[in-house]
Amino acid sequence: MTDYPIDMSVAPIVTPFFDPATHTISYVVRDPGSTACAVVDSVMDIDYAAGRITYDHADAIIAHIREHGLTLEWIIETHVHADHLSAAPYIQAALGGRIGIGDGIMVVQDTFGKIFNEGTEFQRDGSQFDALFKDGDVYHVGTMPVVALHTPGHTPACMTHVMGDAAFVGDTLFMPDGGSARADFPGGDAGVLYDSIQKVLSLPDATRLFMCHDYGPNGREIRWETTVAEERAHNIHVGGGKTRAEFVAFRTARDATLAVPQLIIPSLQVNMRAGVMPTDKDGRPMLKVPVNGL
Repeated sequence: MTDYPIDMSVAPIVTPFFDPATHTISYVVRDPGSTACAVVDSVMDIDYAAGRITYDHADAIIAHIREHGLTLEWIIETHVHADHLSAAPYIQAALGGRIGIGDGIMVVQDTFGKIFNEGTEFQRDGSQFDALFKDGDVYHVGTMPVVALHTPGHTPACMTHVMGDAAFVGDTLFMPDGGSARADFPGGDAGVLYDSIQKVLSLPDATRLFMCHDYGPNGREIRWETTVAEERAHNIHVGGGKTRAEFVAFRTARDATLAVPQLIIPSLQVNMRAGVMPTDKDGRPMLKVPVNGL
């Protein structure tokens, strides 16, 4: 692993928020040395059949931050999610902070800009976000340095954010009994995903890993925190020394059996715009449904 400036002596205070509708875990991450915090992978509620947006999940995060007297400095997206809508601009309007994502967002915007037949008014340069991270970039939440690691494979924009002894891995990994995320979306690659997982697993053994999703395999209770050591030893897809070739063969075969995520159409249109709903020519919120496009 490249010598990233990881400081395991810093232990951020991590508060999870589980959304049962999408099995997403969002986080408020507090700098232990100040009242500064970050939000990672927020959720905007949608009743897709009714075309209705609400904000109960985001409101719970906002209430927590206000209740504890915290200052929101960053709203982080680990990647362009295909299974839930981001509430980043809603939270930003309430509390401030900067919205950040990996600079691979430009690849995602170009790919899905074509699929959704977006016009020239849709910028494909990541300018909808306040910050675009490259591999090894360091930013701060209060006094706490955060290192951004590029971990593509699930999507080109996937990043793992290492905050002291805690790493937020997005969809790069699931809990040990959950394995890994699919790699068959446009821009995904199973071999690249394996390499990214190895990058995460080369962090110090005691690094706390926080998942973006958990589905409670085999009926167990929902969990979202594990360690590098636990994943390296027991992850059912990559643990115990499984080779790259073994992983690629397994992941490719498994992905061919998976259904398209229920919320992929609204999620991609919204999330590639940093959580902003697209509009029609009259400025009304409106989503497109590409036929045979995905």
